Amino acid sequence: MDTAAPGGGNSGRKVVVRVKRRPDTREEPRWEEFALDWRPHMNIIICLRDIAERPVTRDGHATTPVSYEASCLEEVCGACAMLINGVSRQACSTLVDSLEQPIRIEPLTKFPVVRDLVVDRSIMFENLKRMKCWVPLDGTYDLGPGPRISPEVQEKYYPLARCITCGNCLEVCPQVNENSDFVGAAILSQVRLFNAHPTGAMHMKERLAAVMGPGGVADCANAQNCVEVCPKQIPLTESIAEVNRQAIREAVFGWLLG
Repeated sequence: MDTAAPGGGNSGRKVVVRVKRRPDTREEPRWEEFALDWRPHMNIIICLRDIAERPVTRDGHATTPVSYEASCLEEVCGACAMLINGVSRQACSTLVDSLEQPIRIEPLTKFPVVRDLVVDRSIMFENLKRMKCWVPLDGTYDLGPGPRISPEVQEKYYPLARCITCGNCLEVCPQVNENSDFVGAAILSQVRLFNAHPTGAMHMKERLAAVMGPGGVADCANAQNCVEVCPKQIPLTESIAEVNRQAIREAVFGWLLG
């Protein structure tokens, strides 16, 4: 890669990007390469925006803008998860200067491709429902103030609430594949979060029954890849271990409590 000229000018410096394209799922994927003008603090989203402004490949062929998802641009929405140089990460927080060129951009492989870099992550939301990851509330009348939670407990469980449902943990998990129903680390971590809530704990038995079913915590093989790629540094392996302990207690002693 060319180096920048003294004084901060780009002096013709280019960023070479290879994007795996699939405008129509009936077509086979293809690669297109682009040469973009470098500028300071450039991230992958800026690269994709530059391609959209001038969709011309490196060899001068006109093409179409690359389809991708992004919203917050500050690692909160989780929408821009993709493979960048073979690593699952967020495009908004991945800086060009930290990457080897040509930069390879591909869609996540554990979800159905909709178009180009856009994938359908709805299975994650279906699995949240399947594992009953919510706090049941009756909104038909005033319940009064909610249960008080100590600052110590809030501090302990707040990291679990940082999940952005990006899908990176599923992408790197060997147990998430076409032959498995495993729900993945993000969903199990949410089970732990809702079991810890004073109101959510009232429905822990139903939640653990789902967790002990097909695709639940028993399907985790403890690869621990998930915690390495989580952009929010959520203690995913700790959550899986805790949910596993809860499930074992429920399986052994749950009948005593009815």
